Amino acid sequence: MTPDSPAYHLKWSGHTDCGKVRKNNEDSFLGLLIDASGARYLGKIGESDSAGADFVFAVSDGMGGAMAGEFASKIAVEKITKFLPPFFERTSDECSSTFEAVLRDIFAEIHRALEYLGSSYEECRDMGATLSLCWFTPHWMYFAHVGDSRIYRLPKNGPMTQITEDDTYVAWLQRSGKINEREAKSHPRRNVLQKSLGGGHQFAEPQVGAIALEPGDRFLLCTDGVTDGLYDERLEEFLRASQDDPGKNIVRLAIEASGRDNATAMVIDVLDREVQAASANMGKHSA
Repeated sequence: MTPDSPAYHLKWSGHTDCGKVRKNNEDSFLGLLIDASGARYLGKIGESDSAGADFVFAVSDGMGGAMAGEFASKIAVEKITKFLPPFFERTSDECSSTFEAVLRDIFAEIHRALEYLGSSYEECRDMGATLSLCWFTPHWMYFAHVGDSRIYRLPKNGPMTQITEDDTYVAWLQRSGKINEREAKSHPRRNVLQKSLGGGHQFAEPQVGAIALEPGDRFLLCTDGVTDGLYDERLEEFLRASQDDPGKNIVRLAIEASGRDNATAMVIDVLDREVQAASANMGKHSA
């Protein structure tokens, strides 16, 4: 955000699908560019330098009767578009505590909006949503999370890590070493949330954090419809392979493996801007 910031080149790919069983899609995802002139929606696939702009990516999984779940996830991502852009100038110093406070405020606003609708309209009763959000600046990726959608990081060198914690009892059992990943996937309470935005829950502080960006980082945001069918080992294997439109391909793999739920994935690559520019120029000369 400052003129001398070592900005990176970002590439992203996002996709969502109903799956094999459900008739409507209660998942939503968002790509947003924010700069001094305001906010702009990003396409499902794209790339851009991060100089002078911030990029926000999010996935949300809605819940509730009738169409309430589909409505809830859309509200969650749309509220980000409304609430986050005014904070762009406030966060220009890249102070971690400022970003975390902003993210907490946004999650609280989304929770209040969902709770209001749930208490005001019968068709929206118990509507709620998970939300996993990544906010990319020239130096850092700040994240916030509630629910059982996930954010993974795959560095250029090193193993893939899940940087968010699922807000479920079954996930706690797994983190405590009481069950393994295979047992967690078949546990009868694996989809029972302990925290969500709305859904009749009291507001719970989101998990927030920050990661210093490095060229070669690859991030995955996904709903539980992806991880329902794919083990972490398979996800890492796939993410290490270079391919076009990885978000769409991960969703395809997840539905082939399970398909019981809606599935949504976003993949964001952090690339060295100078290397990317040189590669693009070579492509032009060889064309």
